Amino acid sequence: MRIRANIYQNIDWITILFYFLLVLIGWINIYAAVYNEEHRSILDMTQNYGKQLIWISTSVILILIIMMVDAKFFSTFSYIIYFLVILMLVAVLLVGKEIAGSRSWFQAGSFSLQPSEFAKFATCLALAKYLSTINVDMSKFKTKFVSTFIIIFPALLILLQHDTGSALVFFSLILVLFREGLSGSLLMIGVVIAILFILALLINKFILIGVLAIIAVMVYLLNRDVRKKLIWIIGAFIMASAYIYSVNYAFENVLEPHQKKRINVLIGKEKDIRGAGYNIHQSKIAIGSGGFTGKGFLKGTQTKFDFVPEQSTDFIFCTVGEEWGYIGSFILIILFVGLLIRLIFLAERQRSKFSRIYGYCVASILFFHFAVNIGMTIGLFPVIGIPLPFISYGGSSLWGFTILLFIFIKLDSIRLELL
Repeated sequence: MRIRANIYQNIDWITILFYFLLVLIGWINIYAAVYNEEHRSILDMTQNYGKQLIWISTSVILILIIMMVDAKFFSTFSYIIYFLVILMLVAVLLVGKEIAGSRSWFQAGSFSLQPSEFAKFATCLALAKYLSTINVDMSKFKTKFVSTFIIIFPALLILLQHDTGSALVFFSLILVLFREGLSGSLLMIGVVIAILFILALLINKFILIGVLAIIAVMVYLLNRDVRKKLIWIIGAFIMASAYIYSVNYAFENVLEPHQKKRINVLIGKEKDIRGAGYNIHQSKIAIGSGGFTGKGFLKGTQTKFDFVPEQSTDFIFCTVGEEWGYIGSFILIILFVGLLIRLIFLAERQRSKFSRIYGYCVASILFFHFAVNIGMTIGLFPVIGIPLPFISYGGSSLWGFTILLFIFIKLDSIRLELL
């Protein structure tokens, strides 16, 4: 039975409320971040906050268009949308404008567009379409391979643009694969690889390999059943040792000097508050100086005097921490967590497999941006240059996140129908 009702009765207004609260908070803090006495009007279109208001207004138009489009459109044309965005990613490599070392933008006068922001929802659609296809089984190698290709292909194209941060975002979609049945043992292997990566940067490779050898011998001696699997122990030891060597080689020979510097500062091997560590150092000062209640609206000093770089984009959370303090930061984090929990709840109540998978894709993308952006402003993650969703200044990112979220809201509004 197909149940059709007024679309406004089925829209999840709680999610929409989260969205507009975050967008409003973002706009206010962009104004605070770049405020100066010469440009007091919040409607000044020559300033970032004025331009952001234009992006917000056009985002509302995008929302209305999405809500008017038949939901089947997104499922039917998923692959075509994915293909078109891939073409955009290729085109920007050829004719795009280079900004801050990344060839990631189409430029037309004062208007610029970043295709990588639209690649996120396109990849989510394609992945949801493939995994919801009949006879697709996550236990099969073909399914794993195709799913991984859908995720990695746009990430590689973005990596060629020298935009490492945006490329890394796509790997958050691996969480969706686990929700759809990917073996948990692969997740454990991923955790071990991540730990070895960090240890390889912190500890001399010969010492680390020696420790692994001791662990391998102990596992062999203390567990009789494992003795029958000696070949597996030796194989795991060889692969781990080779991985450690490859991490060291890549660090010394592949990364640029400034990238190595940033990693060394992050893991504590170097201190360079005037160079690679400047961003994080100033960010911590700004957030810490806000105290419990903050310095007050428009009274931040670290941001006002441009001590914090990229203060209206990647480091917008510094303005929140400095002017609104612990209370304001906590409220913002609660709003994000509330949105993520709501998205997971909505995803689980979907009758359509396509809608459920897409919902988890949305939650994964937003979680990665939220966790890494705030993490890098307080020194937990390296500075990789990704925006805080709905908060950071930027038209492409706001459009991209708006489309990403409202496609799911549209799909949820027809959850009683099967796509």
